[in-house]
Amino acid sequence: MKAVILLSGGLDSSTILYKAQADGCECHTISFDYQQRHRRELQSALTVAKKAAIAKHQVVNFDLRLWGGSALTDDAIDLPQERSLDEMSQNIPVTYVPARNTIFLSFALGYAEAIAAERVYIGVNALDYSGYPDCRPDYIQAMQEVFRLGTKQGREGQPINIVTPLINLKKTEIIQLGNQLGVPWELTWSCYAGGDVACGVCDSCRLRLAAFAELGLVDPLAYAS
Repeated sequence: MKAVILLSGGLDSSTILYKAQADGCECHTISFDYQQRHRRELQSALTVAKKAAIAKHQVVNFDLRLWGGSALTDDAIDLPQERSLDEMSQNIPVTYVPARNTIFLSFALGYAEAIAAERVYIGVNALDYSGYPDCRPDYIQAMQEVFRLGTKQGREGQPINIVTPLINLKKTEIIQLGNQLGVPWELTWSCYAGGDVACGVCDSCRLRLAAFAELGLVDPLAYAS
């Protein structure tokens, strides 16, 4: 079974790569250089892909800084720092990139159909404090219909399935799953800040650190603070 895996190099996407392998898939990973603030994640994506010895890793390049609209694509928008988990859950944060998963899934769909893949894995999570609109079950259901209606495979009765193993898991449960699968956390990257060392204070770092701490585990990644 052939699958395309959306791999950012982060905790969630690295876990779904290892999950896809455990599911018996021949894995083709795809990452996106969209001129994001945290392009450092691309280095981790490549490292994780090599560690997993996947079939092929590709990086798609485009520039979402052309219109910005997010703290990850516009340096004029401040990156939230040192927020509590309660604060993170109040509203959709400025780190939401407009329509990002729709863009990503469109590329993944084109790639999947071109190589006759049966699945596309994406590490969306509806329980995360970020509350991104394009990480929720109703969104994935709608995109699955797009996959069915918008492809030759789908119209011929063999739609490419979107697989979301993490969508209903807490961050602690994702780490537990990753531990079972042997995900190399030390190679992953979650920080939004864009430095060479994870900041430890952005929302993504704090969510990650809090989950490891809740499990009584030490995150092997180095942090600036």
